Amino acid sequence: MASETVKVVVRCRPMNQREKELNCQSVVTVDCARGQCFIQNPGAADEPPKQFTFDGAYYLEHYTEQIYNEIAYPLVEGVTEGYNGTIFAYGQTGSGKSFTMQGLPDPSTQRGIIPRAFEHIFESVQCAENTKFLVRASYLEIYNEDIRDLLGADTKQKLELKEHPEKGVYVKGLSMHTVHSVAHCERIMEMGWKNRSVGYTLMNKDSSRSHSIFTISIEIYAVDEQGKDHLRAGKLNLVDLAGSERQSKTGATGERLKEATKINLSLSALGNVISALVDGRCKHIPYRDSKLTRLLQDSLGGNTKTLMVACLSPADNNYDETLSTLRYANRAKNIKNKPCINEDPKDALLREYQEEIKKLKAILAQTVTSNRLTALLSNQLFDKVEQTEEKLPPPPPPQPDTEAEKQLIREEYEERLARLKADYKAEQESRAKLEEDMTAMRNSYDVKLSTLEENLRKEAGGYCPEASGVGGVLWMLFSCLLSLSHQILCPNRILPGNE
Repeated sequence: MASETVKVVVRCRPMNQREKELNCQSVVTVDCARGQCFIQNPGAADEPPKQFTFDGAYYLEHYTEQIYNEIAYPLVEGVTEGYNGTIFAYGQTGSGKSFTMQGLPDPSTQRGIIPRAFEHIFESVQCAENTKFLVRASYLEIYNEDIRDLLGADTKQKLELKEHPEKGVYVKGLSMHTVHSVAHCERIMEMGWKNRSVGYTLMNKDSSRSHSIFTISIEIYAVDEQGKDHLRAGKLNLVDLAGSERQSKTGATGERLKEATKINLSLSALGNVISALVDGRCKHIPYRDSKLTRLLQDSLGGNTKTLMVACLSPADNNYDETLSTLRYANRAKNIKNKPCINEDPKDALLREYQEEIKKLKAILAQTVTSNRLTALLSNQLFDKVEQTEEKLPPPPPPQPDTEAEKQLIREEYEERLARLKADYKAEQESRAKLEEDMTAMRNSYDVKLSTLEENLRKEAGGYCPEASGVGGVLWMLFSCLLSLSHQILCPNRILPGNE
């Protein structure tokens, strides 16, 4: 099974009003062309900025449309083919995570990744031929380490996390809703968004106090050329993580402080999982340390195509948090996943065989001509080698097996082979010259033969059967020889017809 790394991009927002009022300076620069991000330590201006390289780097003024088309589009396309996919935004509170995932309805270029994914999926559904789709959605949040169904009848009910040997980790009792259009998905998303836990902090007046996961499950029924049905299942997890917080900046107290503690603990557990996955020496991956890491278990090191969007604040007073996010993202890009199409094992095996047959046919078509030529040349070369080997002196008696002697033998063999190849080339050139000479001789013979036929015709004079062709030539020759012999034996007698 082929592996691929987690895709990671960074997005830096502009200064917000609060940071401008505090006269903050920007310490982050982005090289979009190279996917690089630089951060300057405000307390050490003489030091060079720290540099990080990712799969993409963007400012917030870069439209979400561009980010989606360049990075997210291939992942969502894979989901419509039967792969699992996860897109999640990470960063400190107020860094633009929800803006990136949800976006704005106007302008349309700043619509978020989530609504764009809806459009992408249903566009694929409408364009597919000989294929039926069943699309379902669920929406949950993790609040204070409790799982809640944002689309359920009771959004405060705590749900249990279970694990199945085949299905993997799942939430027992989580409601699934069949959706038929983009508008239907957006209505469900809006309904769940209203049920999310949000609160005011000094950093963000609408701060998310929970992690949320919106999941779109797709069952794909396709009919092949033989009329057989094949079932595939794709799943897209759209994750909006709560931001990491520092109490000194958010001013959180009471319930807000408890929420912040739980958020930071789960994000710390996520960081530990990422570190363990990247560290090849670590045998135990601590997925069970939080509900978040258990739900993302398949997305980090498992059967999923994963994209992480790291959101940054450019302000110097957020230097530590921004640097932490960059280091976090830099580790995540080294995680290796093993995504594969979710389908019936028999269908998977059949598809692998069919793909292998196509590859072999393509290789065969490309090499069949060269193989014939190679075989012809090889046979001629082998004949030449055999003839030459008969002329070679017998091999010397075996000597001690040393590297120097092996090298000497190898060089001698290569020298002989080079000579044989040169002889073969010379022989081919000689053959070509011989064929050229034979053609010239044949042409000359034809001219002379025509001249001879004409002369014989004139000398024969009388009866000449088949005036042209081999028979005519033989008859003319016979007539001339007969006349010549008669003149020699009976010089005084005149033959009939020669009076």
